[in-house]
Amino acid sequence: MTTLILALALARQTGPLKLPTFFSDHMVLQREVSDPIFGNASPGSYIEVDVAGQSATAQTDPQGHWMVKLRPMKAGGPYQMSVTGDGSATIRDVMVGEVWLASGQSNMEFREENANDFSQAKQETDPSVRMFTISHKSTEEPQSDVTGSWQVASPFGIGYFSAVAYSFAAEVQKQLHVPVGILHASWGGTPAESWVSREGLENDEGSRSIIDNYLDSLPRYPEVRAQYEKSLADWNADRVDKMNVGVSKGWASEATDISDWKPVALPSTIALLQGHQTNGAFWFRRTFEVPDSMNGKTLLLELGPIDNYDRAYINGTQVGFSDSEVPNAWVTPRSYTVPAGLPHAGLNTVAVRVFSTAGLGGFTGVASQMKLCQFDHRGDSVPLDGAWLFKPERIAQPEGPAPSAPIGPGHAWAPGGLFNGMLAPVTSYAVRGAIWYQGESNAARAYQYRSLFPALIRDWRTKWGSNPFPFYFVQLPNFHPRLSDPDESAWAELREAQARALTLPDTGMAVTIDVGDPDDIHPKNKREVGHRLAINVLKNVYHAYAGVATSPIAKTTLFRGADVWVRFDSTGGSLKTSDGQAPVGFALAGADRKFHWADARLRGDWVILSCKDVPAPVAVRYGWADNPLVNLVGATGLPAAPYRSDEWAGLTLNSK
Repeated sequence: MTTLILALALARQTGPLKLPTFFSDHMVLQREVSDPIFGNASPGSYIEVDVAGQSATAQTDPQGHWMVKLRPMKAGGPYQMSVTGDGSATIRDVMVGEVWLASGQSNMEFREENANDFSQAKQETDPSVRMFTISHKSTEEPQSDVTGSWQVASPFGIGYFSAVAYSFAAEVQKQLHVPVGILHASWGGTPAESWVSREGLENDEGSRSIIDNYLDSLPRYPEVRAQYEKSLADWNADRVDKMNVGVSKGWASEATDISDWKPVALPSTIALLQGHQTNGAFWFRRTFEVPDSMNGKTLLLELGPIDNYDRAYINGTQVGFSDSEVPNAWVTPRSYTVPAGLPHAGLNTVAVRVFSTAGLGGFTGVASQMKLCQFDHRGDSVPLDGAWLFKPERIAQPEGPAPSAPIGPGHAWAPGGLFNGMLAPVTSYAVRGAIWYQGESNAARAYQYRSLFPALIRDWRTKWGSNPFPFYFVQLPNFHPRLSDPDESAWAELREAQARALTLPDTGMAVTIDVGDPDDIHPKNKREVGHRLAINVLKNVYHAYAGVATSPIAKTTLFRGADVWVRFDSTGGSLKTSDGQAPVGFALAGADRKFHWADARLRGDWVILSCKDVPAPVAVRYGWADNPLVNLVGATGLPAAPYRSDEWAGLTLNSK
């Protein structure tokens, strides 16, 4: 199964003493708070923690748990932390600075190597920026540890960082001149309820039904799961498992006849290589040579995202695979461990069997993602983009996508599952606050998100026990084809639900309605997203930014006969348009609730609207579409947030 492989730089531990993985080399501690350090050892044993000239001691409880709290420290480092007592542990290169949690779905998980600023970012890295990426895990019960490691920002390392979180951290570090650490926990395609504890869902009236419905379904889950597995087996019968004839014919081996294989250049999609969308099984192979510096070492085969499923081979030996059990496999970069000694001196062969069930198929990433590299991503690597050979195994008739796995234990959509598996273990780790980029998977239930999203924020604040716990989030960008006339929009309703969370204290929103991509749910301009989060935090949390840090938001709507006056705040002194033209994106409706595009003019912080088709307006909307045409900005260029004055039922009122 596809797994993101991270080089583990764990604390050097001996004896029964055990520290969670996030207490490890290159870690960042939160400055100016009493940082908790904790772990396990034999019951009744005494533990001493020494770091930065101070010591703290604790005795383990009957279950073997222990915790010390350090005296608040100023930013600095690097330090060495030693933990002694029932065994010992040494943690090196410890920094003290600012620590933030970064979470969400695929746009937070989106790697820096895929962002459009990657080349520039590689030239600007600072080793005082670090990131701990938590591996995917959904569980029914809260866990005590996670899998991952602290990674130091470097030209060859940041490609694996969350692009939004890295851009945010780099800008905060640059302005504050202190180390910045990110605990990164995200999973593409996941809904918000997976990231809330089950207590948090139960304690929120508007979200309680989510966990109640899930728990009510569990007694039937074994039966539903069995039905799914049978359906999946039937679906796969002549597709993947029984039709892998390429292996039986030796297509993965070094010695196979390649005279009828077609030369192609990768990365590329099967649709492009075939000249049209084509489903089925297809093989790709090429030779490569391992340099002496990599001989005999454990390596990583990295291929970027593959649409949909794959099996990868080195010299005829399978080194990894993904299948329909992998959520969002089509956007998940492949990273497979290659055992030491499998590649030999001289030429070697890499072969990949790709099975496309729908869509474009094939290698959908960028050239820099395709390589054979050392396990720690340092030193030499072998580029694998460019010249490959290609051969179809079987063209399948389009029969729709694979059956969807039912939501149950271990599923990424299980309510509370990702909180249990990825966040619960770090709730005792001191952080300043959180940044969040999610909502796409909840858009069809946007009205429910009005309650669910604040419940998530309150739940995290309770679990971390921090006061304040600043929470800053990204409002969904523009996406989908643009419509010519005003209409209802689930994405607009989701943006509205996000904006309503600003009524909670210590929250902030980065508006991104102008930096999306109509054709790609994963827009590549992640630096601007990170920048808008960063200036918001620098302004409101650290008081270290003098400019306007938030987008204009409509606050007052006045209906004056045929005209409507809308006042925005956070304008920086006045409103303007990004293109110098008249404002667009406003629509008015009368009592018939039919919206028509409005004419708009600016006067300071006000927009004055009228429409010949709506002589007696009662409602106004701005940017109310999946992908609206908008141009209203504040004095500093930050885009105005979409809004509506009405509370009319939309598309998602009764969604569950």
